[in-house]
Amino acid sequence: MSLKELPKLELHLHLEGAAPPSFIRGLAQEKSVDLSGIFREDGSYAFRDFVHFLSVYEAATSVLKTPDDYARLTRAVLEESAAHGVVYCETFVSPDFCGGGDVGAWREYLHAMQEAAAEAEARDGITLRGIVTCIRHFGPDKAKDAARCAAETAGDWIVGFGMGGDESKGRQGDFSYSFDMAREAGLHLTTHAGEWGGAKSVREALDDLKVERIGHGVQAINDHALCDRLAEDGIVLEVCPGSNVVLGVYPKWDKHPIQALRERGVKVTVSTDDPPFFHTTMTREYEQLARTFGWGPSDFHEISQVALDAAFCDADTRAKIAEKLKDHPQ
Repeated sequence: MSLKELPKLELHLHLEGAAPPSFIRGLAQEKSVDLSGIFREDGSYAFRDFVHFLSVYEAATSVLKTPDDYARLTRAVLEESAAHGVVYCETFVSPDFCGGGDVGAWREYLHAMQEAAAEAEARDGITLRGIVTCIRHFGPDKAKDAARCAAETAGDWIVGFGMGGDESKGRQGDFSYSFDMAREAGLHLTTHAGEWGGAKSVREALDDLKVERIGHGVQAINDHALCDRLAEDGIVLEVCPGSNVVLGVYPKWDKHPIQALRERGVKVTVSTDDPPFFHTTMTREYEQLARTFGWGPSDFHEISQVALDAAFCDADTRAKIAEKLKDHPQ
């Protein structure tokens, strides 16, 4: 079985960030919005660094205006994911972009995304679940609105709450109220940390927000005591190697710490983050891991099992995905 055909689980995917550039260009044309400045000549997204990436991301997102836009986006993203063997995916969605934090408007967007996800599951066999995210650089007050939307719609489809955005803005603990609200609603918790903020930011996420998973978390490798804590507590890192290399967190693949983290007993998963921005797919991530670190069938089987165990979905969904992994032995 080829690496493309291997059944895969992805736990760290931003829905808007997974929008194919052609999809965003088409929407912009429909709405007469000029987004020419965010694309390179070859049609891909153009950005200089992480901060510029965030502004290009938000510009691209600006043409997503209605629940129907998000339904179309969901269909486009899941079709691409399924083509690369993804059988289960958790995607970050933000009420800030879907109704401005208003619970009523958020419900309409959510319904549209769920319907599109159900269609994709029936057609392509890919299961999607949502993690509501607040945006760190929008501040703690905006985060409360996102957490309220999450708490009001928690259930079988909205299964988690997290935080993305610029790690240089504020501290993890500034958002503890929102994470407490989400926790009380029964949601699982994750947050971006240790991509740019160093090992210290991972410690803050664990201590102040008491999350179960860490988005990225790769800079934990610089603190061996922290790695031991992650290993002992079973905290899972949602690692996105291709993203880290393109954005310059690490200069090239052979300098990436994903294998070193595994060797220290830290549980890692593999995801694409914002795949078209970083010219990647789940297949390409697997191919690079095989090429760079010599990963083979047993490694990819372990990665899939870690992701399955760490998934925020309910037990029935987990059992269904487990059967798909059994049907395609790795």
